[in-house]
Amino acid sequence: MHALHPPGEDSGQARPDPAGNSRSAVPPGSKTVLGSEEIRRALTRIAHEIVERTDGASDVVLLGIPTRGVPLAHRLAARLSQAEGHPAPAGSLDITMYRDDLRLRPARSLGHTEVPAEGIDDKIVVLVDDVLYSGRTVRAALDALGDLGRPRAVQLAVLVDRGHRELPIRPDYVGKNLPTSQREVVRVLLAEVDGQDAVILGQDSAEPGADGAAGAGR
Repeated sequence: MHALHPPGEDSGQARPDPAGNSRSAVPPGSKTVLGSEEIRRALTRIAHEIVERTDGASDVVLLGIPTRGVPLAHRLAARLSQAEGHPAPAGSLDITMYRDDLRLRPARSLGHTEVPAEGIDDKIVVLVDDVLYSGRTVRAALDALGDLGRPRAVQLAVLVDRGHRELPIRPDYVGKNLPTSQREVVRVLLAEVDGQDAVILGQDSAEPGADGAAGAGR
């Protein structure tokens, strides 16, 4: 098996976001629990585990849950492709209309669903997200997936599992188990979205955001 570190991958160093603003600062009272190198190693390990558990990943399709699950899915796909010598299809799965809190917070912008040309029927679909929290986001993803096709199996890969599950959902692949209190927030920053790679643990006064990005992952 070849090394699972695709050449030319972003090093995770801070760089300006599309608006030209630097987003490298860690908010006061917060701490970095994973840096760029730790994230790289965690994804490499997850890729190895996917290869081992799916017998070479030949039937694997990776679908990232927006926002940060999508670049994570593409990073994993690059590693799988390099390791096994065949393409690893990756796409995105918008769950907006499947959320169980939609009636409570109806003003939501729709994300993007992009299913690889191979489709998902009779494939092993690996859902990819940044933070696993209550499990409600994953439940919504399973509902959305059911409207797209019938995979042979569905697995879940997350960069961070912070606990506090409300539904009987357990990830198959975890970058880091991070015990937290419910008053803490977990912010995942990725170079493709934020200009740097980091996982930051802070208090609930931190900047609110989408699932996982500010610890509100469901």
